[in-house]
Amino acid sequence: MKTGKNSRGYDEYYWEGQHLKLTDLKEEAKDLENQYLLKENIPLYPRPELHVTHLKHDTKQYGLRGIRWKNGFKSPHKGSLVWWSLAVTPDDITSAERRLLETTYPDRTQEQVQMQQSFLKKFATSPSFSELSRLGSYRFTFPLEEVLEAYSQQCCSGYQLVMRVYKTVLYQKEVMYVILVHSPANQEQFSDRPLLTDDPNSVCSYKDGRFIWRPEAMCETHSYELVQRPDENQMEAGMVSSRHEYYVWDHVAVALHVGRQVLKFNSARLRRNLKYCEKAKPAIAKPWEFQDFQQAEELVRELWPDDSSPLERAEPLN
Repeated sequence: MKTGKNSRGYDEYYWEGQHLKLTDLKEEAKDLENQYLLKENIPLYPRPELHVTHLKHDTKQYGLRGIRWKNGFKSPHKGSLVWWSLAVTPDDITSAERRLLETTYPDRTQEQVQMQQSFLKKFATSPSFSELSRLGSYRFTFPLEEVLEAYSQQCCSGYQLVMRVYKTVLYQKEVMYVILVHSPANQEQFSDRPLLTDDPNSVCSYKDGRFIWRPEAMCETHSYELVQRPDENQMEAGMVSSRHEYYVWDHVAVALHVGRQVLKFNSARLRRNLKYCEKAKPAIAKPWEFQDFQQAEELVRELWPDDSSPLERAEPLN
C-alpha cells in the first residue's frame, strides 16, 4: 500500500498493479480503520456483470473551453493521462439483470421469466450510475470503440493499444479501479503493471469491444436488500426496514496515456456528445465551478456558434 494526495489534494491509499476485490481490500486496509469499508452489517445486494460500451468525461467551464479550443482532450497540470469513467446506460442495466437471472436460475420457465419484475436499477444508486456530476457541469459521453480507435490512430501510429491493470485507489467512501491504456511504444515504461486479461473472476476485463465490469459495491446507500426466491426462480429488491446503511462504492476509471498530445475529435462530434449535468452532493469541484443550466446554454452557444441544437441534460438511469 502507498499513500499520497491526488491532483485535487485529497488523501488516497493505493495498490499498484492490482484490482483488489473488497474482501482483499478490507484485509489490506484493515489498519486504516476506514469506518465505511470495514462495515459488516450491509444488506445483501446483487453482483451483476455489466457490459459497458461507453465512456464519460466530466469537466467544468475551464475544462470545456480547453476541450473546445483544442478540439480534444489533453492531460491537465502537466500530467500525461486523460481520465475517463465507464458510462453505464439503461440498456446495460437491463442486459446485466437478464444475465444475472439466467446465471442464477438457468432452469427458469417461460412463465417465471414473464413474472420477473425489474429490480437491478433499484440497487444502481452510487455515483457510478448517476446523471449528476461531482466534477463539473459538462459531460462528454463517447462510444468506447470510438475513443479507443482515435487513441490507436493518434497515439499508437495505428498499432494495437495496450491495456493494463494500473491500480486500486481507496478514498474514505470510494474505491476506484484504474485501467491504463498506452501505446506499444511505452511497453518498457509500464511493464511493471500486469496486462488486463479476460479473467472472468476479475473486477474488470475487456472483451469484444466492451469493458466487462463486475461491481463490488454498486449502491453506496443501501435502501434495498436483495431477496432471492429459489423455489420460484425469482429475485426482487426488498425495502430495508432498519436505517439505511452507508457503505463504500466502486467505479472504474480509464486513464489514457497521451503524454503532451491532445486526443482530438471533430468539433461537431464533441458538441453532439455533450450534455449538461446537475451538481452531485457532495461534489469534488468547488461550488463556484458549477454553472446553472442557463449559464451552460450560453457558454455552449459561445463555443459552438454554428450549432443551434439545444443543450440536453444528462438523464437518470431510472
